[in-house]
Amino acid sequence: MVCIVLLMSIGHALLGLLEGGPRHGYDLKRAYDERFGQDRPLHYGQVYSTLSRLLKNGLVSEAGVEAGDGPERKRYAITDAGVTDVERWLGTPEKPEPYLQNTLYAKVVLALLSGRSATEVLDTQRAAHLRAMRDLTRRKVDGDLADQLICDFALFHLEADLRWLELTAARLDALAEEVAR
Repeated sequence: MVCIVLLMSIGHALLGLLEGGPRHGYDLKRAYDERFGQDRPLHYGQVYSTLSRLLKNGLVSEAGVEAGDGPERKRYAITDAGVTDVERWLGTPEKPEPYLQNTLYAKVVLALLSGRSATEVLDTQRAAHLRAMRDLTRRKVDGDLADQLICDFALFHLEADLRWLELTAARLDALAEEVAR
């Protein structure tokens, strides 16, 4: 599954989580991982380096220190500038990605150019997509609403890829002629 959060700004996600109230880094990491990072949790270093950058840029402030069993934990709070930044980020549409430079397309063309089977390339990819879709469907059935929505997002993209695979397979002879020129 493509991890959607990779495309998301970690800084904005942490700022958004801080809108619920001040938190320390460990708590932010846990909240992030529960909401967005099930497939790719954040590293602690990533959380603290991001918080440091947000602090430097005036988007968060230190809101006290908690004593605990281990080292003291700094609590961070979102500033007015941080709230404005989150609002701006939420209001900015993501750029639709047309995927015009697709690795799979390159593999099909290179298979045709080299005399290898482009059909095998497409069949292998189709099988991988179907496996991923089965896994996501199982995860969706057992998941909560957030998991269902993220799985639907990934499934819809995989379905679009499958349609492309079928269309390309149907046009393979014409593509082979065009590539041979």
